[in-house]
Amino acid sequence: MIETIRSMDVVLCHIVRFRGLAEATTFYTPPESNLQVGDVVHPHGHEIVRHVHVPVARRPMPKAEVLLVRCGRCEIDVYDRNRKLVATRELLAGDVAVLLDGGHGIRMLEDTVLFEVRDGPYLGPDEKEAF
Repeated sequence: MIETIRSMDVVLCHIVRFRGLAEATTFYTPPESNLQVGDVVHPHGHEIVRHVHVPVARRPMPKAEVLLVRCGRCEIDVYDRNRKLVATRELLAGDVAVLLDGGHGIRMLEDTVLFEVRDGPYLGPDEKEAF
């Protein structure tokens, strides 16, 4: 199940609930999204041919990140560009938050391990503005 959280016409976040492993390749973000996130399924014996990724000029986009709850439980608040709270959702082990725009805050409801993917290089705490 995928839930898209919006503010007006801006997609802020996709919440992808873990419902078991995908049986076929499934992308959870639309093709025009600034971050492509999905499950890619390959049969036994399949090989991904060695390759490099060719640099492609893209328009600047807001910083995006992906959070996968490996274990534990947390609550995420999703904010719009004006820092107004839009949604609060509980995330369980296996759930994924694809954060594309706006702001967010996270509270751990129990010991939690998050697997995070973000673009780099990470410049440290100065790249974040608390509110």
